[in-house]
Amino acid sequence: MPPSQSAPAERLRTQMAAARLSFSWMGVRKSLTATQKNQAADSFGAEGKFLSAGKKLLDTSHPAYKVVTAIRSQTVAYWKGVSLPFPEPGVRLIRQTAITEFDQRMAEFRAELDDAVTELDQHYDELRSLARERLGELFDPSDYPTSLIGLFTIEHDYPSIEPPDYLRQLSPDLYEQECRRVQSRFDEAVQLAEQAFTDELTKLVEHLTERLSGQTDGRPKVFRDSAVTNMTEFFERFRTLNIRSNDQLDELVDRAQQILGGVEPQQIRDNESLRRQIASQLAGVQSSLDGMLVDRPRRNIQRRPK
Repeated sequence: MPPSQSAPAERLRTQMAAARLSFSWMGVRKSLTATQKNQAADSFGAEGKFLSAGKKLLDTSHPAYKVVTAIRSQTVAYWKGVSLPFPEPGVRLIRQTAITEFDQRMAEFRAELDDAVTELDQHYDELRSLARERLGELFDPSDYPTSLIGLFTIEHDYPSIEPPDYLRQLSPDLYEQECRRVQSRFDEAVQLAEQAFTDELTKLVEHLTERLSGQTDGRPKVFRDSAVTNMTEFFERFRTLNIRSNDQLDELVDRAQQILGGVEPQQIRDNESLRRQIASQLAGVQSSLDGMLVDRPRRNIQRRPK
C-alpha cells in the first residue's frame, strides 16, 4: 500500500473514534388493512392486492410536531458536522478529543427533545380528534398510544470497529482476515473524507462565484450572508477534521480561505472592485476543483461481504 494512503488511514485509526447515532421514532403512517385496500380498490375497479395504500395518523404540519422533527434534523446535522464518513451504516468517525463535547451536546439534544415531546403531548388529544375527523371510517383508536412520552428518543454509542482481540487466540487466521477487513474500511474512509470535502467545497465555491459574477437586469446579483459564512464554517470544519491525505485539496482550501480571509459579506456588497476580484480568484479555484473531479480515479474498494 502506498505510504501516502496508509499514513492518513493510520491517523484515522489512531486519532478517531466511531460514533453511532440512532433514533426511536413513533411512526405516523400506517398501511391500510387488506379489507380497507379492497374497499378502496373497488372504487377504481381494481384488485386490492395490486394497490398500495396507507393513512396518516397525525398532522405532521402541526407546529408542535415540527419542533420535534427539527430537533432530530439538528442532531443529525451536528453529528455529521463534527465527524467524517465511515463505510459502515450509521457510523461516522469523530476525534477522540471531541468525545466529551459530543456527549454533552447529545445530552442537550435529548433534553430538548424530551421538552418538545412533552409539549407535543399537550396537543395530542387535539391531534387525535383532528385525525378522527379527517380519516373518517379509517380512524382506529388502537393505532394511537395513550401518550407520546417516551416514543421519540435519541441514542448514541461508540461501537468497536477493531477486530475483537479474543480472535487472536481462537483463530489467528481469522484475526488476520479481520485486520485486513478493518484496514480496508479505513482506507475507504480516507477516500470518502476526500470526496466529501471536495464535493462540499466545489458546491460552495460554485454558488458564491455564481452570485458574485452574475447579474440580474444589469445589476449585480443579490447574495445572502450564508454564501460567505458557509464557506467560513467549512474552513473551520476542514481545519478540525482534515487528515492531510490530499495535498492538492489542502492547497485549494488554503487558496479559497486566503481569498475570503477577513472579508465580511457587506464589504463585498459595498465594493464592486472587491466583488470582481473575489469572483475572479474563486473562479480559478473552481476550475482546479473541476479538474480534480474529472481526474478522480475510480476506486477499487473492497466491499464488506454480505
